[in-house]
Amino acid sequence: MRILEGQIRNMNITSHNENLSTDDDVICVTNGDIEVRLARTVEEIEAGQALRYQVFFEELGANPSDDVKKQSRDFDQFDDICDHLLAFDNSKKGPDKVVATYRLLREEVINGPEDFYSSTEFDLSNLYNEHFRTLIGDRQLLELGRSCVKFEYRTNAIMQLMWRFIARYVDKHKVAYLFGCASMPGVDIENIKLPLTHLYHNYKTPDEYNIPAIKSMAEDMNYYPADEYDKKAALRALAPLVKGYLRLGCFVGDGAVIDRIFNSIDVFILLPIDRLESRYLSLFDDK
Repeated sequence: MRILEGQIRNMNITSHNENLSTDDDVICVTNGDIEVRLARTVEEIEAGQALRYQVFFEELGANPSDDVKKQSRDFDQFDDICDHLLAFDNSKKGPDKVVATYRLLREEVINGPEDFYSSTEFDLSNLYNEHFRTLIGDRQLLELGRSCVKFEYRTNAIMQLMWRFIARYVDKHKVAYLFGCASMPGVDIENIKLPLTHLYHNYKTPDEYNIPAIKSMAEDMNYYPADEYDKKAALRALAPLVKGYLRLGCFVGDGAVIDRIFNSIDVFILLPIDRLESRYLSLFDDK
């Protein structure tokens, strides 16, 4: 899901003074000058891509292609089929209004699992086996990705607003599972063997729909026997974003992937909507 460190530490979504619109055509969440909604124009999408470039490439040291560097925008082929969720600061003007972004890709708009970004790193075939499709029923998958927030806006309040939008989007589009690639900074597996082991032994996706890393890219996650590692130390070493998803009730795929373009190590996150802890269910009930 490529989310910045610390952005989902506290997903205790609260209403405050937000105004919500949930008609058939528009979902919008506002709080003061901040407005969260889908991009409506090419210019708004490009402003989101420019923010992604600023955060991932200029701030975090990712390695851009020549085209990406030339245009100072983070873009790829998946942008053309995604919904682009943006947060606007309406006290600003022009592209500077865009202060946060998320990329949303619904299963119903693609031809198959290879059209999901996550398929570039993980084998998604078990999300289409008979057992998993029975679990989903008449609902669908939603991939989340390319999330980032402008430095001066990195507060829980912005991400709370973004997730209030996602809650309504999930409800409107009958989503059963959220998923994506969660990134941990750095490319040295040695530094995260302990937390990877903890994820493997405690949160691995069930065998019936296990999601492994693509074999040619897969890094092991099981470095220590289940009863022979320091669980407290492993929890302390987990990236805050992964801890956030664990609190929500997610599964983690089998195998990690080194992403040298984004200078990260990725794990696959699968979050069943039905497993959300009770304290978060108001996300979907508060219309």
